[in-house]
Amino acid sequence: MTDPNNLNKPSNSDKDQLAQQQLASQQVTVKAWSQKILVVLLCIASFYGGWKSHESSMVNQCFANGGQVVEGDKTILCKSS
Repeated sequence: MTDPNNLNKPSNSDKDQLAQQQLASQQVTVKAWSQKILVVLLCIASFYGGWKSHESSMVNQCFANGGQVVEGDKTILCKSS
């Protein structure tokens, strides 16, 4: 049995709409990944900024108490004069 009106056959506009929907879903996926990467980078930058701020605060406290900062390999020590 054949369909004389081609009702079961997708038209070009249906194919175009399907292609646009697939493209839109791919764009959302790419956007979601780029947003996740941006959030991770911002978290890293925030953590590093907080770490350096804390380090600076410790150095200022050391100087305020009349000490000297002695830098080790991975630590900063406050030595009383």
